[in-house]
Amino acid sequence: MNKNVLVIGSGGREHAIVYQLSRSAQVEHIYCAPGNAGIAQLAECVAIKDTEVAQLISFAQTHKIDLCVVGPEAALAAGVADAFREAGIPVFGHSKAATQIEASKEFAKELMAKYNVPTAAYRSFADYEEAMQYVRSRNTYPTVLKYDGLAAGKGVVIAQDEPEAEQALRDMLVGEAFGKGRVVIEDYLEGPEFSFMAFVHHHKVYPMPLSQDHKRVFDGDKGPNTGGMGAYTPLPFISKEEEEWAQEHILQAVADAMVKEGKPLTGVLYGGLMKTKDGIKVIEFNARFGDPETEVVLPLMESDAYTVFHAIATGEELESIKWRNQATVGVVMASCGYPGAYQKGIEITGTEDFDGLILHMGTAVKDGRLVTNGGRVLMCIAHGTDVRQAQEKVYRELEKIHCSNLFYRKDIAHWAL
Repeated sequence: MNKNVLVIGSGGREHAIVYQLSRSAQVEHIYCAPGNAGIAQLAECVAIKDTEVAQLISFAQTHKIDLCVVGPEAALAAGVADAFREAGIPVFGHSKAATQIEASKEFAKELMAKYNVPTAAYRSFADYEEAMQYVRSRNTYPTVLKYDGLAAGKGVVIAQDEPEAEQALRDMLVGEAFGKGRVVIEDYLEGPEFSFMAFVHHHKVYPMPLSQDHKRVFDGDKGPNTGGMGAYTPLPFISKEEEEWAQEHILQAVADAMVKEGKPLTGVLYGGLMKTKDGIKVIEFNARFGDPETEVVLPLMESDAYTVFHAIATGEELESIKWRNQATVGVVMASCGYPGAYQKGIEITGTEDFDGLILHMGTAVKDGRLVTNGGRVLMCIAHGTDVRQAQEKVYRELEKIHCSNLFYRKDIAHWAL
């Protein structure tokens, strides 16, 4: 069918998107801007950053791009999708206005309050003294503090006591650790978290399989939060009835609300949800595929990826999206020191011996050798008839990959077993 596709981004999520598109009989050529060493095996990588809007448009026009798929939130927040729509190029990705569902925690909270979508009670502040006064008056711990803006998954602190809350508020509001902005202070909810992603075009919502990622850096969910150390699907602790309820009362409700607000969604709506004793509630929304959840969910899609992405981009009718009935476990190999400082350029060997799917998150090729080039480096994935089988396989295969500066959690999917 000779279609040319441009994927924007450079991580594991984008590798998963490129991998899926490469399996479509309709796609002749895939470009990825800027891409990475793994993506380069399936697509032509282009040295344009994901927020360089004018250059991306110019490239797409020159190379007769039939579809653009935007991966990262920063690109969406920079208005990449708006620019492509203006240029008349079909684009899978929300407008800058719709990306507020992720880019502003306060916007998302106000939307949920207005449309009765279940979430934790909250207040928001721009002033450090006022915020601290509110925290002291509540004197309830743990308490959740969220920077009201994009912070690459690191702008949330669950304070266990007043000194920790004070430090976090000082960092965010006085030190402007993530830039100038507000802070949302909300009630702490308890229960297992999970990710519910859906393809959305305006009122149309097509759910993906549920997944769960592991944010903490060490086994047993210990240590600081990261961008995600692994993920798996399906989830045994969420019933079919609960899933259907969440689809109707959360994802569909928010899709409908965004249309009413004049900010319709055209891409992925990611619900970071929690199963509490009072039912399922929203922790956060993202305006794009979750990372690393995408890497375990997207390879299960049986439907043609180009057809799905193009239909969401243009509003064409999709009968349904078919998914393989399999379990998937993916483990992130990260650079030693992550999520703090880490070295780059360390050689990785053995990836060609891995029996499964490897998606690159932060790699490069140097003098013909594969080397580390980020905090999270590889996402190693195995499938099975159930989660235990997939988990056993991925850990067995991981032993074949060697690098002196990589580590990984040994208990991904422990919630499911």
